[in-house]
Amino acid sequence: MIQGPEPEATRRIAGATESSRANRHWWDRNADEYQLEHGAFLRDDGFVWGPEGLDEADAALLGPAAELKDQAVLEVGAGAAQCSRWLAAQGARPVALDLSHRQLLHARRIDEATDHAGAAPGPVPLVQADAGRLPFADASFDLACSAYGALPFVADTARVHREVRRVLRPGGRWVFSVTHPVRWAFPDEAGPEGLTASSSYFDRTPYVEQDERGLAVYVEHHRTLGDRVREIAAAGLRLVDLVEPEWPQWNDQEWGGWSPLRGRLLPGTAIFVCVAE
Repeated sequence: MIQGPEPEATRRIAGATESSRANRHWWDRNADEYQLEHGAFLRDDGFVWGPEGLDEADAALLGPAAELKDQAVLEVGAGAAQCSRWLAAQGARPVALDLSHRQLLHARRIDEATDHAGAAPGPVPLVQADAGRLPFADASFDLACSAYGALPFVADTARVHREVRRVLRPGGRWVFSVTHPVRWAFPDEAGPEGLTASSSYFDRTPYVEQDERGLAVYVEHHRTLGDRVREIAAAGLRLVDLVEPEWPQWNDQEWGGWSPLRGRLLPGTAIFVCVAE
């Protein structure tokens, strides 16, 4: 296969339409490689909140596992629906939503494999849609979650929070994990070069990879901690916890800019636990 030129990395404005188009195509192109590289760590039926390896089975950020039975749960940016599959095993009724068709094909592949092995309660319902336009009725879900899904790649994250609040029933939890905002001030490098701040934490200009024509092929957006809190509150949600997982001794893997070296000195993941008012 003839490979084109490497994308150019830059910081520039990228709006909602450009971000959505670029990231949908990026995940469709890279889903196979992503699942091959990270699938064992994520596990087919595991619920891992981030590269540190914090497991929902231990953290119970959505509530005690025993209380998940019969709960309607929306997973936003589900990828191959690993988290939804874990929720289904607890007796919940998850729906896995993702922008990428190829990621959802991996979800179906895993469902079919586990079903043939007799190790799954049944296929997880899958929906391809934009997180900013959830195709569900008001108050459809008891819980919503997102483990590094959608939010880092969306230009208007305030709209995502409003949409999630709309489809949640009063008192429902919305728990999501993203790259810790502090990380944006440091190079995305796993080694010592990733330990020295090189840019402003307050610079919200998106990180963009673009082709030779200047068209975005990947976009990631930055929000400060304050930005996240204000968007949550404005959506009618109440922040009840902010979890910053520490890097565990057992985890010796490197994943992009995450590594034991950086993880033991700098926060890598922020998990926001919210309740619908």
